[in-house]
Amino acid sequence: MSAAESLAELNARIDIIEEAYEYFLAYASQGLPSDHGNDTGRQARHYLDRCNTALTGLGAFLDSFIDRLGVDSAAPYRAFNAVIDADARHAQAAIQLVLAQPAISSQIVDNLNASIHLRALLTDLFLIDEILKQRQRNLPTA
Repeated sequence: MSAAESLAELNARIDIIEEAYEYFLAYASQGLPSDHGNDTGRQARHYLDRCNTALTGLGAFLDSFIDRLGVDSAAPYRAFNAVIDADARHAQAAIQLVLAQPAISSQIVDNLNASIHLRALLTDLFLIDEILKQRQRNLPTA
């Protein structure tokens, strides 16, 4: 996988996580007691599943991306990737806990949205995404 393909995959993962978060905000505001019996609830589980998948192996993916970029001083990137990996694992544990519930209420999703892990992860991803895009733009073309 090329650096450009890796950046595209990273963007796709970030988009999935961000879209899920935005959907969760909307779902939380509806005051639903359960995700059963309505399209909105089924969509909530769908977004949770997609987000869970996007988080899987995120730290390792970013480390391999840094390798493909051939960064001279990779230590700061690897250190930050470790932060992202921890935040992703923590957010994923919360998402998996919510998915394990027989009924997902708006209140549960509201509490998930308030989780510092999910919010920190989004901020981490926006930072590394911008740094990697800038780095990609500055690579010499062959």
